[in-house]
Amino acid sequence: MAREQGFLARIGDAADVRGSRMPVAVRARLRWVRAQLTSIAQVSLGAAIAWVIAHDVIGHQQPFFAPVAAILVIYAGTGGRRQIMLELFVGVSVGVLVGESLISLIGRGWWQIGVIVALASVSATFLGLRGLARTQAATSASLLAAILPVTAGNPAVIRFVDAVVGGLVGLAMALLIPGNPARRANREMQAVLRTLDQALRGIELALRLEDAGPAWTALQQVRGLQPAIESLATTISSADEIARYSPLRWRQRSHVERYVVAIRDVDNAARDTRVLARRVHTMLRRGEHSFPGMPEAVSLLQEAVGIFADDIAVADAYDDARSKLIEAARMATVALPSAATINDAAVVAQVRALASDLLYATGMTQAQVDRALEVRGTS
Repeated sequence: MAREQGFLARIGDAADVRGSRMPVAVRARLRWVRAQLTSIAQVSLGAAIAWVIAHDVIGHQQPFFAPVAAILVIYAGTGGRRQIMLELFVGVSVGVLVGESLISLIGRGWWQIGVIVALASVSATFLGLRGLARTQAATSASLLAAILPVTAGNPAVIRFVDAVVGGLVGLAMALLIPGNPARRANREMQAVLRTLDQALRGIELALRLEDAGPAWTALQQVRGLQPAIESLATTISSADEIARYSPLRWRQRSHVERYVVAIRDVDNAARDTRVLARRVHTMLRRGEHSFPGMPEAVSLLQEAVGIFADDIAVADAYDDARSKLIEAARMATVALPSAATINDAAVVAQVRALASDLLYATGMTQAQVDRALEVRGTS
């Protein structure tokens, strides 16, 4: 395995050194392979070890469920592996029970596979199983119908034990050979924050030029951000699990906790940015004018997002980011004209909401945020 990792690492290095002579798509794929070295090591070792335990230690002659279960837990377990293991066991149990029971009655063949898979799927659905559990029930039943029967022992018990062995080995690989949880969370967090940065830059430009076009572009950018945020939430859940349960990553628990604290409020900040972009676009499209101070306030928000991104990556203090966020809220409030339109007031409200959510993302409590804004005269 060390030789395999070294070989793949050299491939990644070659992609960097010979970048000018290698197509961009190939370099990107090689970088992706290099980023997945940990999961490759987990799944290859896990499959091999699960087979050895089930075949050589326990003595099962066809322990194909063991490596399959290990692979499923490692690759499919991107968050909440304990729940996935439970679903896996239930799904395998349903598939084995239905499959073996029907095989003893109707035998094996092409039409028997169809009947067995259908009934296993119906049983799993009736029991409320979804996703991986239902899939595993159907695949377990189909495999049992397609392979040669076990010649000794109770087939249902043997298959279930194999699945348990594989699931436990998969979990062990996830804990004993963990990826870098903070790095994974940060990679996706940075992508989300870059989009927020770009959107706020577009909103600022729209306000400065009094042109609705950049605000519309910003609105489309943030509208497309939700899938990335959902993926980020899953990644952070997995990273938190690894940092809490893997002894090799315990020292990263405090860093990962910053992402756990921030994810909900970053999601809220993205929603606030979407509303802000829509309000600015509506205001300018209807011929209303921006008012002095608003472009500067949005610019401060954009700067704060960049600083926040740097601070969360290196586990640094959020002092500069917090200062700019509070100043942005103050500036927007002060800039609101006395004869404000509904859109003017809405834009200011969204700037304040966005600043508040990003302050929460830095770990401040509601009382601390209220007090900070109140001290600066923005209550």
